[in-house]
Amino acid sequence: MANPVDLVEVWRGELLECVHQGHAVICDDTGEIVNAWGDPSAVIFPRSSCKMIQALPLLESGAGAHLSQEQLALSCASHQGAAIHTDRVGVWLKDLGMTDADFRCGPQVPGDKPARDALIRANEQPCQIHNNCSGKHAGFLTLNKHLGGGADYEKIDHPVQQAGKAAFEETTQETSPTYGIDGCSAPNHASTVHGLARAMAFFASAHDRSDLRSTSAVKLRDAMMAYPELVAGETRACTDLMRAMDGRVAIKTGADGVFVAIIPEKRLGVALKIRDGATRASECAIATILVNLGVLDVKHPAAIARMSPVLKNWRGFEVGQVRPAAALA
Repeated sequence: MANPVDLVEVWRGELLECVHQGHAVICDDTGEIVNAWGDPSAVIFPRSSCKMIQALPLLESGAGAHLSQEQLALSCASHQGAAIHTDRVGVWLKDLGMTDADFRCGPQVPGDKPARDALIRANEQPCQIHNNCSGKHAGFLTLNKHLGGGADYEKIDHPVQQAGKAAFEETTQETSPTYGIDGCSAPNHASTVHGLARAMAFFASAHDRSDLRSTSAVKLRDAMMAYPELVAGETRACTDLMRAMDGRVAIKTGADGVFVAIIPEKRLGVALKIRDGATRASECAIATILVNLGVLDVKHPAAIARMSPVLKNWRGFEVGQVRPAAALA
Protein backbone atom coordinates (compact mmCIF):
# COMPACT_ATOMS: atom_id res chain seq x y z
CA MET A 1 0.00 0.00 0.00
CA ALA A 2 1.93 2.99 -1.29
CA ASN A 3 1.45 6.62 -0.37
CA PRO A 4 -0.87 6.47 2.65
CA VAL A 5 -1.59 9.80 4.30
CA ASP A 6 -2.05 10.84 7.91
CA LEU A 7 -5.74 10.44 8.72
CA VAL A 8 -5.97 10.27 12.51
CA GLU A 9 -3.81 11.66 15.31
CA VAL A 10 -3.54 10.66 18.96
CA TRP A 11 -2.35 13.37 21.35
CA ARG A 12 -1.19 12.91 24.93
CA GLY A 13 -0.80 16.26 26.61
CA GLU A 14 0.88 18.57 24.11
CA LEU A 15 2.75 15.81 22.28
CA LEU A 16 1.58 14.03 19.14
CA GLU A 17 2.03 10.47 20.34
CA CYS A 18 0.63 8.40 17.48
CA VAL A 19 -0.44 8.83 13.86
CA HIS A 20 -2.68 6.44 11.93
CA GLN A 21 -2.22 6.55 8.17
CA GLY A 22 -4.47 5.20 5.47
CA HIS A 23 -6.49 5.62 2.32
CA ALA A 24 -10.05 6.85 1.75
CA VAL A 25 -12.28 7.46 -1.26
CA ILE A 26 -15.63 9.15 -1.79
CA CYS A 27 -17.22 7.97 -5.04
CA ASP A 28 -20.27 9.23 -6.95
CA ASP A 29 -22.93 7.27 -8.79
CA THR A 30 -20.96 7.37 -12.05
CA GLY A 31 -18.05 5.61 -10.39
CA GLU A 32 -15.89 8.73 -10.36
CA ILE A 33 -13.88 9.91 -7.36
CA VAL A 34 -15.32 12.96 -5.62
CA ASN A 35 -12.58 13.16 -3.00
CA ALA A 36 -9.71 10.95 -1.96
CA TRP A 37 -6.93 10.68 0.59
CA GLY A 38 -3.86 8.53 0.04
CA ASP A 39 -3.90 6.07 -2.85
CA PRO A 40 -7.33 5.16 -4.33
CA SER A 41 -5.68 2.26 -6.18
CA ALA A 42 -4.39 0.65 -2.97
CA VAL A 43 -5.49 -3.00 -2.92
CA ILE A 44 -7.18 -4.12 0.29
CA PHE A 45 -9.33 -6.86 1.75
CA PRO A 46 -12.75 -5.33 2.53
CA ARG A 47 -13.30 -7.92 5.25
CA SER A 48 -16.79 -7.64 6.75
CA SER A 49 -17.47 -4.22 5.23
CA CYS A 50 -18.67 -5.91 2.00
CA LYS A 51 -21.32 -8.19 3.50
CA MET A 52 -24.11 -6.38 1.67
CA ILE A 53 -22.38 -7.32 -1.60
CA GLN A 54 -22.07 -10.95 -0.47
CA ALA A 55 -25.81 -10.91 0.27
CA LEU A 56 -26.84 -9.77 -3.22
CA PRO A 57 -27.05 -13.32 -4.68
CA LEU A 58 -29.40 -14.26 -1.83
CA LEU A 59 -32.01 -11.87 -3.23
CA GLU A 60 -31.11 -12.00 -6.92
CA SER A 61 -31.57 -15.77 -6.97
CA GLY A 62 -35.01 -15.55 -5.41
CA ALA A 63 -33.83 -17.63 -2.45
CA GLY A 64 -34.40 -14.76 -0.03
CA ALA A 65 -37.71 -13.49 -1.40
CA HIS A 66 -39.52 -14.56 1.77
CA LEU A 67 -37.01 -13.10 4.22
CA SER A 68 -37.95 -10.27 6.58
CA GLN A 69 -36.16 -6.94 6.74
CA GLU A 70 -34.64 -8.05 10.05
CA GLN A 71 -33.18 -11.16 8.41
CA LEU A 72 -31.76 -9.07 5.58
CA ALA A 73 -30.11 -6.77 8.13
CA LEU A 74 -28.60 -9.82 9.83
CA SER A 75 -27.29 -11.10 6.50
CA CYS A 76 -25.19 -7.92 6.36
CA ALA A 77 -24.25 -7.95 10.04
CA SER A 78 -21.15 -8.33 12.15
CA HIS A 79 -23.22 -8.74 15.29
CA GLN A 80 -21.99 -9.20 18.83
CA GLY A 81 -23.89 -12.35 19.70
CA ALA A 82 -26.53 -10.72 21.87
CA ALA A 83 -29.91 -12.40 22.33
CA ILE A 84 -31.50 -10.08 19.75
CA HIS A 85 -29.07 -11.55 17.23
CA THR A 86 -28.82 -15.21 18.17
CA ASP A 87 -32.56 -15.64 18.82
CA ARG A 88 -33.36 -14.40 15.32
CA VAL A 89 -30.65 -16.46 13.67
CA GLY A 90 -31.87 -19.49 15.61
CA VAL A 91 -35.40 -19.06 14.25
CA TRP A 92 -33.95 -18.62 10.76
CA LEU A 93 -32.02 -21.91 11.09
CA LYS A 94 -35.14 -23.70 12.34
CA ASP A 95 -37.14 -22.39 9.40
CA LEU A 96 -34.47 -23.83 7.10
CA GLY A 97 -34.74 -27.19 8.85
CA MET A 98 -31.10 -26.87 9.89
CA THR A 99 -29.02 -26.67 13.08
CA ASP A 100 -25.88 -25.00 14.34
CA ALA A 101 -23.90 -27.91 12.91
CA ASP A 102 -24.77 -26.81 9.37
CA PHE A 103 -22.82 -23.58 9.83
CA ARG A 104 -19.22 -23.32 8.64
CA CYS A 105 -18.32 -20.08 10.44
CA GLY A 106 -16.92 -21.57 13.66
CA PRO A 107 -17.81 -20.86 17.31
CA GLN A 108 -17.00 -17.45 18.78
CA VAL A 109 -17.30 -16.01 22.27
CA PRO A 110 -20.05 -13.36 22.13
CA GLY A 111 -18.94 -9.75 22.17
CA ASP A 112 -22.12 -8.99 24.12
CA LYS A 113 -21.23 -9.16 27.82
CA PRO A 114 -24.61 -10.42 29.11
CA ALA A 115 -24.56 -13.24 26.54
CA ARG A 116 -20.95 -14.08 27.34
CA ASP A 117 -21.59 -14.07 31.09
CA ALA A 118 -24.69 -16.25 30.67
CA LEU A 119 -22.59 -18.88 28.92
CA ILE A 120 -20.00 -18.77 31.70
CA ARG A 121 -22.62 -19.11 34.44
CA ALA A 122 -24.19 -22.06 32.62
CA ASN A 123 -20.75 -23.62 32.08
CA GLU A 124 -21.49 -23.74 28.36
CA GLN A 125 -19.27 -23.17 25.35
CA PRO A 126 -20.15 -20.70 22.58
CA CYS A 127 -21.67 -22.13 19.43
CA GLN A 128 -21.40 -21.10 15.81
CA ILE A 129 -24.63 -19.15 16.14
CA HIS A 130 -22.69 -16.76 18.43
CA ASN A 131 -20.23 -16.04 15.62
CA ASN A 132 -20.51 -12.41 14.54
CA CYS A 133 -21.04 -13.65 10.95
CA SER A 134 -23.82 -16.15 11.69
CA GLY A 135 -26.40 -13.91 10.00
CA LYS A 136 -24.31 -13.83 6.83
CA HIS A 137 -23.91 -17.58 7.02
CA ALA A 138 -27.64 -18.07 7.51
CA GLY A 139 -27.97 -16.20 4.23
CA PHE A 140 -25.39 -18.50 2.66
CA LEU A 141 -27.32 -21.55 3.89
CA THR A 142 -30.56 -20.13 2.47
CA LEU A 143 -28.95 -19.56 -0.91
CA ASN A 144 -27.28 -22.97 -0.80
CA LYS A 145 -30.56 -24.74 -0.09
CA HIS A 146 -32.07 -22.93 -3.08
CA LEU A 147 -29.15 -23.91 -5.32
CA GLY A 148 -28.92 -27.47 -4.04
CA GLY A 149 -25.19 -27.18 -3.39
CA GLY A 150 -22.95 -29.29 -1.18
CA ALA A 151 -22.62 -28.82 2.57
CA ASP A 152 -19.28 -27.01 2.43
CA TYR A 153 -20.75 -23.77 1.12
CA GLU A 154 -17.75 -21.74 2.34
CA LYS A 155 -15.31 -23.23 -0.18
CA ILE A 156 -14.05 -20.90 -2.90
CA ASP A 157 -15.26 -23.16 -5.72
CA HIS A 158 -18.76 -23.64 -4.25
CA PRO A 159 -21.66 -22.09 -6.22
CA VAL A 160 -22.54 -19.87 -3.24
CA GLN A 161 -19.07 -18.34 -3.16
CA GLN A 162 -18.80 -18.14 -6.94
CA ALA A 163 -22.03 -16.12 -6.97
CA GLY A 164 -20.59 -13.86 -4.27
CA LYS A 165 -17.39 -13.35 -6.24
CA ALA A 166 -19.33 -12.42 -9.36
CA ALA A 167 -21.40 -9.86 -7.44
CA PHE A 168 -18.24 -8.44 -5.87
CA GLU A 169 -16.39 -8.02 -9.16
CA GLU A 170 -19.41 -6.61 -10.95
CA THR A 171 -20.24 -3.99 -8.30
CA THR A 172 -16.62 -2.94 -7.75
CA GLN A 173 -16.15 -3.03 -11.56
CA GLU A 174 -12.81 -4.73 -11.02
CA THR A 175 -11.35 -8.18 -11.47
CA SER A 176 -10.28 -9.16 -7.98
CA PRO A 177 -6.54 -9.95 -7.98
CA THR A 178 -6.66 -12.37 -5.07
CA TYR A 179 -8.66 -13.57 -2.10
CA GLY A 180 -8.06 -14.43 1.52
CA ILE A 181 -9.99 -16.55 4.00
CA ASP A 182 -11.89 -14.44 6.49
CA GLY A 183 -12.33 -15.14 10.19
CA CYS A 184 -15.62 -16.89 9.44
CA SER A 185 -13.93 -19.20 6.88
CA ALA A 186 -15.58 -17.58 3.83
CA PRO A 187 -13.45 -16.16 1.00
CA ASN A 188 -12.88 -12.41 1.05
CA HIS A 189 -12.00 -10.91 -2.32
CA ALA A 190 -9.55 -8.04 -2.64
CA SER A 191 -10.29 -4.78 -4.44
CA THR A 192 -8.93 -1.28 -4.60
CA VAL A 193 -10.25 1.29 -2.16
CA HIS A 194 -11.79 3.04 -5.17
CA GLY A 195 -13.48 -0.17 -6.27
CA LEU A 196 -15.01 -0.70 -2.84
CA ALA A 197 -16.24 2.91 -2.77
CA ARG A 198 -17.64 2.42 -6.29
CA ALA A 199 -19.63 -0.58 -5.05
CA MET A 200 -21.00 1.46 -2.16
CA ALA A 201 -22.03 4.20 -4.61
CA PHE A 202 -23.89 1.51 -6.57
CA PHE A 203 -25.88 0.73 -3.43
CA ALA A 204 -26.37 4.44 -2.73
CA SER A 205 -27.88 5.15 -6.15
CA ALA A 206 -29.74 1.83 -6.56
CA HIS A 207 -33.15 3.48 -6.05
CA ASP A 208 -32.65 5.26 -9.39
CA ARG A 209 -32.83 1.92 -11.24
CA SER A 210 -35.33 -0.93 -11.55
CA ASP A 211 -33.15 -3.92 -12.50
CA LEU A 212 -33.06 -6.94 -10.18
CA ARG A 213 -29.62 -6.23 -8.74
CA SER A 214 -30.51 -2.62 -7.94
CA THR A 215 -33.82 -3.51 -6.29
CA SER A 216 -31.96 -6.15 -4.26
CA ALA A 217 -29.38 -3.55 -3.22
CA VAL A 218 -32.12 -1.18 -2.07
CA LYS A 219 -33.67 -3.89 0.11
CA LEU A 220 -30.34 -4.69 1.77
CA ARG A 221 -29.23 -1.12 2.43
CA ASP A 222 -32.71 -0.15 3.68
CA ALA A 223 -32.71 -3.14 6.04
CA MET A 224 -29.39 -2.01 7.47
CA MET A 225 -30.70 1.51 8.05
CA ALA A 226 -33.97 0.25 9.56
CA TYR A 227 -32.28 -2.15 12.00
CA PRO A 228 -28.89 -0.71 12.99
CA GLU A 229 -28.98 -2.69 16.24
CA LEU A 230 -28.96 -5.94 14.24
CA VAL A 231 -26.06 -4.87 12.02
CA ALA A 232 -23.74 -4.53 15.03
CA GLY A 233 -25.17 -4.02 18.53
CA GLU A 234 -25.41 -1.70 21.49
CA THR A 235 -22.39 0.62 22.00
CA ARG A 236 -20.97 -0.36 18.59
CA ALA A 237 -19.98 2.36 16.11
CA CYS A 238 -22.10 1.06 13.22
CA THR A 239 -25.23 0.99 15.35
CA ASP A 240 -24.63 4.28 17.17
CA LEU A 241 -23.70 6.27 14.08
CA MET A 242 -26.55 4.93 11.94
CA ARG A 243 -28.98 5.84 14.70
CA ALA A 244 -27.43 9.30 14.89
CA MET A 245 -28.13 9.76 11.17
CA ASP A 246 -31.81 8.76 11.56
CA GLY A 247 -31.85 5.99 8.99
CA ARG A 248 -30.41 8.11 6.19
CA VAL A 249 -27.05 6.34 5.84
CA ALA A 250 -25.89 2.73 6.01
CA ILE A 251 -22.39 2.12 7.32
CA LYS A 252 -20.41 -1.05 7.93
CA THR A 253 -17.08 -1.76 9.53
CA GLY A 254 -14.64 -4.47 8.60
CA ALA A 255 -11.75 -5.97 10.54
CA ASP A 256 -8.31 -4.40 10.39
CA GLY A 257 -9.30 -0.80 9.87
CA VAL A 258 -11.89 -0.87 7.07
CA PHE A 259 -15.12 1.16 6.97
CA VAL A 260 -17.68 1.89 4.28
CA ALA A 261 -20.70 4.16 3.98
CA ILE A 262 -23.73 4.22 1.67
CA ILE A 263 -25.39 7.64 1.39
CA PRO A 264 -28.57 7.40 -0.72
CA GLU A 265 -29.60 11.06 -0.53
CA LYS A 266 -26.28 12.11 -2.03
CA ARG A 267 -25.77 8.97 -4.16
CA LEU A 268 -22.28 8.66 -2.70
CA GLY A 269 -20.24 5.70 -1.54
CA VAL A 270 -17.33 5.86 0.89
CA ALA A 271 -14.55 3.37 1.59
CA LEU A 272 -11.51 3.71 3.82
CA LYS A 273 -8.66 1.60 5.10
CA ILE A 274 -6.42 2.40 8.06
CA ARG A 275 -3.03 0.94 7.25
CA ASP A 276 -2.22 -0.34 10.74
CA GLY A 277 -5.72 -1.80 11.19
CA ALA A 278 -6.65 0.35 14.21
CA THR A 279 -10.38 0.43 14.95
CA ARG A 280 -10.17 3.73 16.84
CA ALA A 281 -8.73 5.30 13.70
CA SER A 282 -11.25 3.84 11.23
CA GLU A 283 -14.12 4.99 13.45
CA CYS A 284 -12.66 8.48 13.75
CA ALA A 285 -12.07 8.69 9.99
CA ILE A 286 -15.55 7.53 8.94
CA ALA A 287 -17.24 9.83 11.47
CA THR A 288 -15.18 12.77 10.20
CA ILE A 289 -16.04 12.06 6.56
CA LEU A 290 -19.74 11.74 7.41
CA VAL A 291 -19.64 15.04 9.30
CA ASN A 292 -17.86 16.73 6.40
CA LEU A 293 -20.51 15.42 4.00
CA GLY A 294 -23.24 16.96 6.15
CA VAL A 295 -25.06 13.74 7.06
CA LEU A 296 -23.79 13.44 10.65
CA ASP A 297 -24.14 16.21 13.23
CA VAL A 298 -20.72 17.03 14.64
CA LYS A 299 -22.35 17.77 18.01
CA HIS A 300 -24.14 14.44 18.29
CA PRO A 301 -22.74 12.36 21.18
CA ALA A 302 -22.17 9.39 18.84
CA ALA A 303 -20.11 11.59 16.52
CA ILE A 304 -18.06 13.06 19.36
CA ALA A 305 -17.42 9.60 20.82
CA ARG A 306 -15.79 8.44 17.57
CA MET A 307 -14.47 11.59 15.95
CA SER A 308 -12.77 13.21 18.92
CA PRO A 309 -12.89 10.93 21.97
CA VAL A 310 -11.07 12.07 25.08
CA LEU A 311 -8.49 9.68 26.52
CA LYS A 312 -8.65 9.16 30.27
CA ASN A 313 -6.38 7.38 32.70
CA TRP A 314 -7.51 4.85 35.29
CA ARG A 315 -8.29 7.64 37.77
CA GLY A 316 -10.63 9.29 35.30
CA PHE A 317 -8.36 12.23 34.44
CA GLU A 318 -8.27 13.50 30.86
CA VAL A 319 -4.82 12.85 29.44
CA GLY A 320 -5.23 13.12 25.67
CA GLN A 321 -7.46 12.93 22.64
CA VAL A 322 -8.00 11.10 19.37
CA ARG A 323 -8.78 13.45 16.50
CA PRO A 324 -8.74 13.64 12.69
CA ALA A 325 -5.51 14.77 11.07
CA ALA A 326 -5.44 18.07 9.21
CA ALA A 327 -5.82 16.49 5.76
CA LEU A 328 -9.03 14.75 6.76
CA ALA A 329 -10.49 17.46 8.97
